[in-house]
Amino acid sequence: MSHALKQVFNKDKTFRPKRKFEPGTQRFELHKKAQASLNAGLDLKVAVQLPPGEEQNDWVAVHVVDFFNRINLIYGTISDYCTEQSCPVMSGGPKYEYRWQDEHKYRKPTALSAPQYMNLLMDWIEVQINNEDIFPTNVGTPFPKNFLPVVKKILSRLFRVFVHVYIHHFDRITQMGSEAHVNTCYKHFYYFVKEFNLIDTKELEPLVSVWVGSGS
Repeated sequence: MSHALKQVFNKDKTFRPKRKFEPGTQRFELHKKAQASLNAGLDLKVAVQLPPGEEQNDWVAVHVVDFFNRINLIYGTISDYCTEQSCPVMSGGPKYEYRWQDEHKYRKPTALSAPQYMNLLMDWIEVQINNEDIFPTNVGTPFPKNFLPVVKKILSRLFRVFVHVYIHHFDRITQMGSEAHVNTCYKHFYYFVKEFNLIDTKELEPLVSVWVGSGS
């Protein structure tokens, strides 16, 4: 592993503890299957496709947790540079500002600094993916009717982390030599949400020019 990737995966830089799948569970086996596809160097467009005989919600649940872990790590590498002073607004350049809203303290969309937004976002996602009523871990327990709406909200908010990192902190990623890793993670995320129609195309516009171009 290169020095740059060691920095990316340095446990001290993890923004939040990783969510793990319990060995022996169906989700653990699905996670291993997904990782094997990636490690085999499969085309990412192929790697994200639902394996034969698997349930789509299980496949989606495994990837949501995996993307949370990966994006959490990526943000952790630049979090020292994402401060109240450097990033007083959670944005993706001058055209895009993201406001926080939840069911507790921020009932109306509220402008926050990027680090405040990231902390609230990661806390909120942790609550969702650890909630057995939304992400059941027992085989045979059905997913709730609100599973996909919650997933779409999680992924659209995680996408905003990519937007902020690419537009405001990519110089730091480049200095570390980690741009290939971040680009691969983003491509994986992009192909997955497109495959299962989990984020509106309009929401993906801030990063269209990064590498996707016209949707290739």
